[in-house]
Amino acid sequence: MTWQTMILDPCASSFPQKQWRALAHRPGDGHILQDDRWGCLKQRFGWTPQVVALLNPAAKTFGAGVLLLFRTLPGGFTIAYAPKGPLWNWADRVQQQTLLAAIDQLARQRHAIMLKMEPEQEESAAAARRWHDIGFRRAPRAVQPRATIQVDLTPSEAEILARMKQKWRYNIRLAARKGVQIRSAAAADLPAFYTLMAETAQRDDFALHTLAYYQEAYKLFVDSGAARLFLATYEGNILAGLFAFVAGDRGYYMYGASGGRERQRMPNHLLQWEAMRWAKAQGAAIYDLWGIPAAAGRGATEGKGGLWGVYRFKVGFGGRVVYYSGCWDRVYKPLLYRAYLLWEKRRGGHGQ
Repeated sequence: MTWQTMILDPCASSFPQKQWRALAHRPGDGHILQDDRWGCLKQRFGWTPQVVALLNPAAKTFGAGVLLLFRTLPGGFTIAYAPKGPLWNWADRVQQQTLLAAIDQLARQRHAIMLKMEPEQEESAAAARRWHDIGFRRAPRAVQPRATIQVDLTPSEAEILARMKQKWRYNIRLAARKGVQIRSAAAADLPAFYTLMAETAQRDDFALHTLAYYQEAYKLFVDSGAARLFLATYEGNILAGLFAFVAGDRGYYMYGASGGRERQRMPNHLLQWEAMRWAKAQGAAIYDLWGIPAAAGRGATEGKGGLWGVYRFKVGFGGRVVYYSGCWDRVYKPLLYRAYLLWEKRRGGHGQ
């Protein structure tokens, strides 16, 4: 097949959203972070998004592609990053080489010192060999979490509950009996949610975006029906909240927050359950609880705080632990790449 290479602005009014989302949301390697709306969110906060896609001219469909995010560095150089990309068929070498050549050309035009690929691909020795074979090296650190827990939503609700730990089922019912209510948030609720986010970030030691970031995410995803912000309340007071997203057959728990009040009412358990029910109703077959420590489930001694506490909460919902192949770098300017790694190490990591 002769592919037509296209370089597209995902935020332009002419962008073919329907065709792109058919690829970005496909089962297997599709992901919400390859959605064009994700590129538009990042554009508002310092990144330049571009879609590189291979079009099948006869069918008018995209056969492969990637959403790239470019960040400008001092001196006019950039880094190129593909969150949960690329979207290609590893068995089709022509497709793969054609897309990679187009990516390389664009990256060099934008003076990229490197290209970071972080696919929705499970860890294996074969996966690592494939990346090495096409000229990538493993990045010293991942951007997105290296491990997650995925809950199967295809059974009935009763079966999903039965797969959870007994205490989790009990806490879901307890929260309802104790007067916890779950509602969909309006945009006006975002400042209150952000206050809880700040408290949670300090307690669990993770990075926090600005309030404006979550407001833009709400506009782009909630207003278009691809996400919902759920709030757990008691007697009118907000106890906890979470952003749930849906893309194709996947639901995602992206951002969550909880305060210190009324924790004995177990609002977070009921909140997650209602988010799962919503994702299932939208057609999701999997609910991704997003991030756990990379060493979880591998015999490591569990810590007492931070993400280890998050892991103990998430694992109770009965999902499967998934380990990803990680982040892979393609280096264009070796000296600047080494300098960037030193700078990144001092700065610390960043995530979604």
